[in-house]
Amino acid sequence: MPSALTLALTDAERRTLCDARKRHDKPYVRERAAALPKIDDGWSGRKVAREGLLQSRTPDTVYTSYHDWQDHGIAALHIEEGRGLWARFSP
Repeated sequence: MPSALTLALTDAERRTLCDARKRHDKPYVRERAAALPKIDDGWSGRKVAREGLLQSRTPDTVYTSYHDWQDHGIAALHIEEGRGLWARFSP
């Protein structure tokens, strides 16, 4: 059985995430910043995905955000440049 997600945020990290959740320009950053403190509060990844966000997500989305946070910290909230779809037609 997989282990439960645990996160130990410092006060500074929690303040940074709460600030990003409230004021960041990009909606995906606000959503990721909203999910992580709930995991720190003891919510399961599945419960956060189902009930803890504005729109229901798959649990894998929350797990990816969690593991990215573990690996890269605050920089994990942003999507890397160059990801996504390429233009099909270049003028």
